[in-house]
Amino acid sequence: MNWNKALFGLLVAVMLVSSCAKVPFTGRRQLKMVPIPTINNMSFAQYDAFLKENKIINGGSEVAMVRRIGNKMVKAVDLYYKQNGLGDKLSEFNWEFNVVDNDSVVNAFCMPGGKVVVYTGIMKVAQNEDGLAVVMGHEIAHALAHHGNERMTQTLGVQGAISGIDLVLAARTGMAETPEEAQKRAYTRQVFAAAAGVGAQVGILLPFSRKHESEADKIGLYLLAMCGYDVDAAAPFWQRMAKTGGQAPPEFLSTHPHPETRQANLTKWAAEAREIGKKYPVK
Repeated sequence: MNWNKALFGLLVAVMLVSSCAKVPFTGRRQLKMVPIPTINNMSFAQYDAFLKENKIINGGSEVAMVRRIGNKMVKAVDLYYKQNGLGDKLSEFNWEFNVVDNDSVVNAFCMPGGKVVVYTGIMKVAQNEDGLAVVMGHEIAHALAHHGNERMTQTLGVQGAISGIDLVLAARTGMAETPEEAQKRAYTRQVFAAAAGVGAQVGILLPFSRKHESEADKIGLYLLAMCGYDVDAAAPFWQRMAKTGGQAPPEFLSTHPHPETRQANLTKWAAEAREIGKKYPVK
């Protein structure tokens, strides 16, 4: 038993060291212990189910604009990653951009692995391509920074993450599991749903931390500049978003930075973003 505990402790130590990574663009250190293939497989399954349950638009000017912005940002990611020794990380993403016909939902999201959805309801708030690029850059940034993986790791805890991962992998390989293991695996999937932002109502994002939201703002601003969009469009877009909830902010903004804090941050980061845009211009 003591030998098993020692081995487990060693495994945890190795995983902690190997799982400490730096967020692209910002360099912040993070702990993400869920294997990328595992979280992507779960994400893509959720995404496929979502597409079947919602009205997806396949043509028109709005779809063309979403995919034009998305393709530019994918090019920006490819350029930045390859020039910064991160080319091997590009395989972590399988980008796809879809538009949901629902004017009552003012939202957009990007699931782990690069599956992006934009609701038609956010188009009026975006107003134009620069505005739409602001929200798409922000959501894509969550995926690039692996915020869902980080949140899932934090929620499950080190031991729980290892246990949950093992159970998910065991289920995929057809191994028998006890009722207790099945319950733990179900819990792991629930935590994944929260981490990926898909919950009971897919597309109504469950809250990231304010730290994650601010980091997504910053990375999104870099993507805007690299793609040639107006970085000064970011603050007005978020101001318009804040007003869509009336007296209370919409669920989409539930844990985002305070409007004044966000305004100050976006202003502070604008010059830096423009320099990044000059260094890594998308052509």
